[in-house]
Amino acid sequence: MSTFPVISVIDDDASVRAATNNLLRSHGYTVHTFASAEEFLQSTSLDDSLCVIADVQMPGMSGLDLLMHVRAQGYTAPFIFITAFPDESVRARALTAGAICFLGKPFAGPILIKCLDTALEGHRGGADT
Repeated sequence: MSTFPVISVIDDDASVRAATNNLLRSHGYTVHTFASAEEFLQSTSLDDSLCVIADVQMPGMSGLDLLMHVRAQGYTAPFIFITAFPDESVRARALTAGAICFLGKPFAGPILIKCLDTALEGHRGGADT
C-alpha cells in the first residue's frame, strides 16, 4: 500500500494538535490538522479523511455539531472525540450520534491508537453506522 490513511485532527488547542499529529505520524498515518471545525469543512480533507479526531468543545462549531453536520451530508468516516471536559451526558450524545470513542484529555497514546485501529477496521469493513 503506497498511501497511508489520512487522519484529520481538529482541536483549537495547538499543543494538542501537535502532540496528536506526532503520535499518529509515528504510527505511519498521514495527518491533517485544523484549529476549528469550520477550517476543516472549508478544506479538501473532508473527502480524503478515513477518520476524524475532534475536540468536543471548540469556539464556533462544536465537535458534536460537526459530526451531525457531516452525517446529514452523507459523510460516513468514523469520528473519535477528545475532550478536556468528559461530561457523561455529552459522552452519551457523542456515542449516540455515531462516535467510535470518547476520550478525556489527557489520554494515553496507546488508547487513542486502539480507538483509531477499531475505527478504521470498522470503516474499511464497510460496516454501516
